[in-house]
Amino acid sequence: YKPKLSTASLGGLTTSSTFTLEQPRCVFNLQEDVVIWLVVAVPKAVPSFNNSVMPGSPKTAFQKFPTSVFAYMTLNTTLLNYPCHKPPREITVLRVGSETSCAKDNTRPTCNGPLPGPGPYQVKFLALNDSNPVAETAWSDPITLRTARQLSSIPTTGSGRSAGMIALTSILSILFAILLASLVAMLVFCGSNAYSGSSSFSKPEAVTVQRYNTHHVYNQPAARL
Repeated sequence: YKPKLSTASLGGLTTSSTFTLEQPRCVFNLQEDVVIWLVVAVPKAVPSFNNSVMPGSPKTAFQKFPTSVFAYMTLNTTLLNYPCHKPPREITVLRVGSETSCAKDNTRPTCNGPLPGPGPYQVKFLALNDSNPVAETAWSDPITLRTARQLSSIPTTGSGRSAGMIALTSILSILFAILLASLVAMLVFCGSNAYSGSSSFSKPEAVTVQRYNTHHVYNQPAARL
């Protein structure tokens, strides 16, 4: 059996610091308490890797990879976690490089920390029984991670069109501002005229009141007979 990248329809099967493997199900015909380790190595360490090296020792510490340690061991679990039966729609993968909290913690030499560069890397599964190697898989093909593209390598095709669109947008914005200002000025002018017309009053005409003297009629004394 040769470890391989997952074929599941997942995003980010390889990133700049992680990659995703298929789980080794039905690979080892061993007792269930055997511990399965994942060995991650740079290609130059593959021919000389010693299966008897202790996991978690300074010789296999993740924190020293790949400067002074060229292969580290991580993702240990018992064979019980790799059963042959796969429930429907269950995702059975291993994400290598997913632990960020222990990347610089020297007390966690088996940390599944982010990979330090694009690689390439090779991996294999190693079965240990009381620290004794009892079975192993073949080494995988070299796995290369994604690399971030430099800004200078990004094509600039269409930059002239973008500049033209920016200029056109600026001109339209200025014209819209002028139109809006003209509309506001017109509304203010019309409003002031309407106010002045409604507040002017015509001078009232003088009203001539003609007065009449009332002639009182007095009762004349009765004529004497």
